[in-house]
Amino acid sequence: MIDLYTWGTPNGRKISIMLEATGLPYRVHPIDILAGDQLKPDFLQISPNNRIPAIVDDEGPDGGPISLFESGAILIYLAEKTGDFIPVDQVKRLQCLQWLMWQMGGFGPMLGQAHHFNRFAPDTIPYAIKRYTEESKRLWGVLDKQLAGQHFIIDQELSIADFAVYPWACRFEWQGIHPEDFPHMKAWMERMDQIEFVKRGMQVP
Repeated sequence: MIDLYTWGTPNGRKISIMLEATGLPYRVHPIDILAGDQLKPDFLQISPNNRIPAIVDDEGPDGGPISLFESGAILIYLAEKTGDFIPVDQVKRLQCLQWLMWQMGGFGPMLGQAHHFNRFAPDTIPYAIKRYTEESKRLWGVLDKQLAGQHFIIDQELSIADFAVYPWACRFEWQGIHPEDFPHMKAWMERMDQIEFVKRGMQVP
């Protein structure tokens, strides 16, 4: 059994999508980040960076329990545990990890800044809004080119790279993005929208 500590954020939903996709049994522990649950000592034992998501797997690599934080690390762990949603071909595997790192290092953090300054900042800061909205558009454009002529981020093979990007793309309105300006991304999102385990994962917690 896997214990998932999460909240309704893009990073949290990466993992619930993956767990739904693999069929691994899991329990959800909501961590209300608005109430400060992420700062409680019990959670910090699992996620010392006080961020969701985190997991505890009672059947880790050595047969004992293992706890993990950081959504990218969790996705890789679950993919390796099951052998699912990470390419077997070494070149495609590296491409998958490359796009996962792209999401972790850019598509998540930069879009997160757009969310903050467009939606949550107590003061309107035009410079920040312009900077992060423009960077969001640039990143959407990068992935739009990657998706030209293929169903998923790594050719025709659904992978953890798709699971990492999709929940962030779903909040396009917070980023000042119009999906119709990125036709390959828009078509990819429509394909992802139709996958039942993606729908289920997006409802967690």
